[in-house]
Amino acid sequence: MEIIYALFLFTLLSSSHASVNDFCVADTEASDSPIGYPCKPVSKITSDDFVFHGFVAGNTNRSNPVALTPAFVTQFPALNGLGVSAARLDLAQGGTVPMHTHPGATELVIILEGEITAGFLTPTSAYSKTLKSGDLIVFPQGMLHFLVNSGKGKASAFLTFSSANPGAQLLDNLLFSNDLPSSLVARTTFLDLEEVKKLKARFGGRG
Repeated sequence: MEIIYALFLFTLLSSSHASVNDFCVADTEASDSPIGYPCKPVSKITSDDFVFHGFVAGNTNRSNPVALTPAFVTQFPALNGLGVSAARLDLAQGGTVPMHTHPGATELVIILEGEITAGFLTPTSAYSKTLKSGDLIVFPQGMLHFLVNSGKGKASAFLTFSSANPGAQLLDNLLFSNDLPSSLVARTTFLDLEEVKKLKARFGGRG
């Protein structure tokens, strides 16, 4: 019984700051932790803390013409501990968001304009769909997923996440920006050694 009581107390103490208070605007000058940032003193909170400005199209003038405008806890401290965040995604023609995961968040994509082909992978299946304005798609937490502008013009979407700080792990970066020996990466991915070396050079890897 004492063990159960101790576990119960640990669960309460480990919960986010916002679950104890009505809200907890992040003090981003302090260090982040697994339960979020410490709370900004209530005496220093204003209405402006609960508003995010600049949720507009980003600059897609780059080699992969994609721009992400995040409203995560670091940009929007009022989200601290609330388990939600958002972003705006803009893709010029040909823009691609490569395979990646959000280990701690489910993602909901709301298409604003253009045509986006999106999908996710599981160990047994692949799910993808070409979407247009007014369509939504959900990527379950931790699933490897992608988005591609498959239309003839620009495309954009709003993204929402079930985490104030969803993070992202890009598959290509994980595989080819590390310092593992190229021969080991080739062996464990079944790719040609020369191709691995080229990819490591492209993504800044060594070895």
